[in-house]
Amino acid sequence: MFKPGNYRKLAAGAGLVLLLAVGIGAHLSSAKEGGGGDYESIEMFTDVLSIVKKSYVEEVNTKKLIHGAINGMLSSLDPHSSFMPPDMFKELKDDTRGEFGGLGIEITIKEGMLTVISPIEDTPAYKAGVKANDQILKINEKFTKDMNIMDAVKLMRGPKGTKVTITIMREGFERPKEFPLTRDVIQVKNVKSKLLEGGIGYVRIAQFQEKTDDYLTKALASLKEENKGALQGLVLDLRNDPGGLLDQAVKVSDHFVDEGLIVYIEGREQDSRKKYFAGKGNKEPNYPMVVLVNSGSASASEIVAGALQDRNRAVIMGTQTFGKGSVQTIIPLSEDSGLKLTTARYYTPKGRSIQAKGIIPDITVEQVDLQAGEKKSTIHIREKDLEHHFEPEEQQGEDKSKEKVKEKDKDKAKDKDKEKDQEKKTGDRLEEQLKSDYQLIRAMDLLKGWDILQKLGRKSS
Repeated sequence: MFKPGNYRKLAAGAGLVLLLAVGIGAHLSSAKEGGGGDYESIEMFTDVLSIVKKSYVEEVNTKKLIHGAINGMLSSLDPHSSFMPPDMFKELKDDTRGEFGGLGIEITIKEGMLTVISPIEDTPAYKAGVKANDQILKINEKFTKDMNIMDAVKLMRGPKGTKVTITIMREGFERPKEFPLTRDVIQVKNVKSKLLEGGIGYVRIAQFQEKTDDYLTKALASLKEENKGALQGLVLDLRNDPGGLLDQAVKVSDHFVDEGLIVYIEGREQDSRKKYFAGKGNKEPNYPMVVLVNSGSASASEIVAGALQDRNRAVIMGTQTFGKGSVQTIIPLSEDSGLKLTTARYYTPKGRSIQAKGIIPDITVEQVDLQAGEKKSTIHIREKDLEHHFEPEEQQGEDKSKEKVKEKDKDKAKDKDKEKDQEKKTGDRLEEQLKSDYQLIRAMDLLKGWDILQKLGRKSS
């Protein structure tokens, strides 16, 4: 959830320590009077900082020490809280807008190893064959053992056209394999759609970003136009969708939920306790619907799946989801840095926390390689596998200037042509992928059977 919060401006350098000590809590003076541990711990921290500054074998940068200390503090909390220096903070904001320079990999840490949650579609990593559950052992010549996510992201991102090599270990590999990749501008078109046989629509949401709901609205309208009328059913594909913005998950759910609660969040602060309800206005018809999920479906995608499951609006099909039931708030700090802090847990309409549990499908269907006739890898990384994850709780009840203009117009025209070509290629690839997608085939069988049963019911009556 991208929500700029109130923050105290902190001075750089050694002054940061003093202001941080004040900012941690207004109760330090009372803690000191009562012999509390907070004041003593902060005093110990400043002592250590002073000793390191004075006696370490080499001269050290105070800001680097502070940033390292903050990162260490946050990494001891949970896998999703982190400090972001200016470049990382900027990249996070770029992520929510759906454009950044890099490889296109969603990553996490498992047992100290940098591990792929999922590659983003149509990116260098995806095209090179990087897969979910791959362990990234090296980025260029740097080993990733015990490397934090932010440092790994910083190494993998960069300007378009620059090169980076990642070394991957995968189940079935006899030895690690190098993947030479060329960075590109990752423009994540996070919604794709296709009209399938029988007037059944297919919509794939790759990630929940700022314009996901807008793209979904256009996709649904386009499917209806192509079908020359209302859809006969819908497959909503949330597989390998790592999540994103909470408000977008609510808006996506709102298309299909007529009224009532979609999700609610509970945290310690008043601002972290909210309920999100379906709004009024145009809704999708009550056609039969299947939501596809797997172990790469996390966070916002689990909110959508949980809401539609609890409201009996869709059949959830696939495999158990990731299980990330926490909400992160982005808090701007001084010097264009930021803090990503876990501030709440979220709950489905029926009060289910999916933290470290995930969404259990109504119909479990493993992915099968139809060409080989075998199930694909069943090793799944989920929230419960990550260090410091929250334990699940019990259930509870967003002249030359003219020439330049002409040149820009020409460039825009070229860009539009390229975009059309790319859309056609993407559509062709999507069609080929869907033909061999076993889970989608099962979803289509269910929707077709649904229609047949309804027709039989009408005949018998």
